[in-house]
This record gives sequence, C-alpha cells and structure tokens, in this order.
Amino acid sequence: MAERKIRVLIAKPGLDGHDRGAKIVARALRDAGMEVIYTGLRRTPEEIVATALQEDVDVIGLSILSGAHNVLFPRIMDLLKEKGMHDVLVIAGGIIPQRDIPFLKKIGIAEIFLPGTSTQEIIDYIKKNVKKKAKNS
Repeated sequence: MAERKIRVLIAKPGLDGHDRGAKIVARALRDAGMEVIYTGLRRTPEEIVATALQEDVDVIGLSILSGAHNVLFPRIMDLLKEKGMHDVLVIAGGIIPQRDIPFLKKIGIAEIFLPGTSTQEIIDYIKKNVKKKAKNS
C-alpha cells in the first residue's frame, strides 16, 4: 500500500489580489510529491478552514501581502481550534514585518517564510514537521 502523500492547502486570505508567490510555492510543493489544493484569491478565514477540513489536509500555507495578517491569522487559528484541527501544521509567508513574527508564532503559526526564502527550504520544513494522518482506506 502506498504511503499517503502530504496534503497541503495554499490559501490567500483577505483582500490581497497578488498570488504569484503562492502559485510558485504550490507548484514547488506539487513537484516535491505533495498533493496541493489552492484556494484562489480573497478567501475568508471561514472558507479556508472549511476547505482544510473538507480536504483533510496536513498543512495549511497562508500567503499574505496585504498587511492584515494580525487580524486574519488569529481568526484562522481560532477556527482551527474550534474544529478540533490541532494536528494541522500552519505556516505562512509573504510580507510580514519581523516585529509581528513573535505574535504569530505565539498564536500557533509554526513558521513564517519571508521574501527570498527558497522553495526547497519550505519543502524541507514541511517534510520535517508535518504530522501525517493515517490512511483511512
């Protein structure tokens, strides 16, 4: 029986309309053998968490450039807790000031990847830190 692939949801929360970086990361993760679901632009925290639950993902990658991370990310983390999704690894990337990173890690974002991070570094981090779910079939 083949081992279940790591399932990753790449999400663009809020009103940010730029997704080039998210698409590059999504492609790199797919090329590394992961199953990738991309939400598309302008998703609410509720939509992101509902999709993560429906798709039974191991990882949520949040991409943000709008500056709304201190509002949107806590809401996403709260919703994940409400749904009992404690085993999902949540990472983030984009334009996030260094001063905001300690707060984001405190609320449960496992890692923040800033501009210039290599896709291989993201792949390696996920492979090292994900808690894969047992295959249900």
